[in-house]
Amino acid sequence: MAACELCATPGGELIWQDEFCRVVRLDDVDYPGFCRVILNRHTKEMSDLEAHERERLMEVVFAVEQAVRDVMQPDKINLASLGNVTPHLHWHVIPRYRSDRHFPNPIWGQSTHETAPNQLDNPTATRLKARIQQLLG
Repeated sequence: MAACELCATPGGELIWQDEFCRVVRLDDVDYPGFCRVILNRHTKEMSDLEAHERERLMEVVFAVEQAVRDVMQPDKINLASLGNVTPHLHWHVIPRYRSDRHFPNPIWGQSTHETAPNQLDNPTATRLKARIQQLLG
């Protein structure tokens, strides 16, 4: 088995963590504010977790969703847990806009049009980090 990327690296810019999981922000010019919630131990599926662990992980996912909504004001949020390429339990929290290059398709699907890169500016990144930390304590 190849080394697991999410065991070997943070998986993005570390925003918040505890002993159970972490929140990272991806530097994605097409999807500014794109975050991941990553389980700290290598586990493949939600059903591998105890019930209280599933609840805890989803509490974090929902807090990150709320923070992204509060700061980024997207038209929609996509939540996804795929793990086909990286079979380490993690959730994607993706702010979506009608103007993004894949809308209304999934971000991994066919692009519907081209858009200019939209780098997340430092003040917004700082507000997003602060809101996530505020909601997660």
